[in-house]
Amino acid sequence: MELPVTAPDSGSQKTQYKIKTKNLSYKLHPQHSNLGWFGWWEEAKSPNRYILRNVNCEAKPGEITAITGPSGAGKTTLLDILAGMIVSCRVSGHVLVNDQPMNASHFRRVSGYVTQDEALFPLLTVEETLMYSARLRLHGALEKAKVRVTELMKELGLEHVAGMRIGSDTRRGISGGEKRRVSIGVDLVHDPYVLLIDEPTSGLDSASALHVVFLLKSMAKNQGKTIVLTIHQPGFRILEMFDKAVLLSNGIVLHHGSLHLLEERLKFAGHCIPRHVNVLEFSIDVIQSLQIDIQEHSTEMSESEEEYNPIWTISNLGNVEANHIFYPNSRFREVLILSQRFSKNVFRTKQLFFARTMQALLAGVVLGTIFMNANNDPKRVKLRTQIGFFAFSLSFLLSSTTEALPILLEERRVLMRETSRGAYRASSYVISNTLVFLPFLLIVALLYTTPVYWLVGLRRDIEGFLYFSLLVWIVVLMSNSFVACFSALVPNFIMGASLITGVMGSFFLFSGYFISKEDIPRCWIFMYYLSLFRYPYECFMINEFGGEKGKRRCLESVEGECLLDGNGFLLQQGLKESQKWSNLVVMLVFIFGYRLLCFIILWYKSYRMRS
Repeated sequence: MELPVTAPDSGSQKTQYKIKTKNLSYKLHPQHSNLGWFGWWEEAKSPNRYILRNVNCEAKPGEITAITGPSGAGKTTLLDILAGMIVSCRVSGHVLVNDQPMNASHFRRVSGYVTQDEALFPLLTVEETLMYSARLRLHGALEKAKVRVTELMKELGLEHVAGMRIGSDTRRGISGGEKRRVSIGVDLVHDPYVLLIDEPTSGLDSASALHVVFLLKSMAKNQGKTIVLTIHQPGFRILEMFDKAVLLSNGIVLHHGSLHLLEERLKFAGHCIPRHVNVLEFSIDVIQSLQIDIQEHSTEMSESEEEYNPIWTISNLGNVEANHIFYPNSRFREVLILSQRFSKNVFRTKQLFFARTMQALLAGVVLGTIFMNANNDPKRVKLRTQIGFFAFSLSFLLSSTTEALPILLEERRVLMRETSRGAYRASSYVISNTLVFLPFLLIVALLYTTPVYWLVGLRRDIEGFLYFSLLVWIVVLMSNSFVACFSALVPNFIMGASLITGVMGSFFLFSGYFISKEDIPRCWIFMYYLSLFRYPYECFMINEFGGEKGKRRCLESVEGECLLDGNGFLLQQGLKESQKWSNLVVMLVFIFGYRLLCFIILWYKSYRMRS
């Protein structure tokens, strides 16, 4: 298979990057702890052991360097360190880029790191996926991004599937090999000088795996890129495309150099390589003898003699300016691009868009017909039924927004990857997410309120209907903000749904419907003020029984004499007319507060990945 040859661009000389490690070690500290999914520190249970020990290797421009070895050898850990993704306090030694100490923050911006876990949106097409990535990571106008995406799809052989959606386990899309090339393309749109890939052939058939490695080889040869990848047991044809191999076992480098040199070493050690087995596969089979040979010719350093210094400490002094992140786009442009991408995901997710709108409309009609007689009989006002309708409506509105949780969790995976590479700000994501949900939830609110308000026979004037619709809109926005906050916090959908349901249930309990404020124990009174149910529940009652019409509305009468009017009922409940608007302000504060908390959590997680 011949590599395609492209003419070098004489107009612009690209910087080439050589990566080198010296005495690189990585160990787990029992005294250090890991960040738990709730955000606090959890005690580590791992023993004090080394994952990598005294690793010395080098990756040069124009070459593919393959990190290989048996499972648990430390391949992905070494790649993470080379990509600047490992917590610095656990790493000692030196990582040099062009013979200078690495600045991890700057290096992540000029390199591309493709993880084994493909973080792609299943409902976007191949072209859309690459286009949004290009618009977020490239300076300049839209035309520049289009040109780059067209070139990249041609280079990766994705032109024939440009209009197909990525797909997932439950949605049919492109093939596994094509999906892997899209993942590589996402980190190639900004034309990085260094490309690091974790298991590029994992899960692919031999033809797809060969195609992916062939593309990587052509990039290294024709564009002078430095490519480092991890691989387990490659076939003969894939092996021929590697320039150098780093063979690891238990965190120790057993070989670093060409495959021909590895073959000579194996023969010198008395091994005979079978004709049907390649040299790398055979070396993994006899890795124990190689490890013994290495240990005989090297002196192991004791832990007390080791100089254990964080590898990024020196680098930060060498390039202070590079620590400051320069984003490719303005905040306004980031919000615009992210809003377009998020809106496509929302409207193409049938469970979220179609099901949510139909659910709101059907619920409005069904509840309207169930509670139709609650206020339609002028001789009899069914107060308990009406209050029950308000309580059930809030329960439905606040508990039905968990449907957005899966798409928010999917967004978070991509968000962490993109923000850690400096593609955009976490605040831009939170703003765009809010802007997309504003009109969507307004449609949901109107579809619910329009039938239910008139069927139930609530306060019959346009002012009451508009306030009721505004209130429902703010309720679903408040619930959506609550779910968005938890989506930034929880590790998966099951945990998120369980927590959201539990917290929402406790909020309903302290809404004032089941137990009044005076009967709540003092130790639980804070839940009364934090309840998302309380404020809209009070607003519903004030809108229905307050104002001038409330004074003329008789709720209880004996022999024609009115004993309780609307205003009297509100006084019994401890409600004032002014709370009609002050409660709305409190609900808006809840919306802003949950969105702000969501931003803080996402920013902190992104900051930890960048640091």
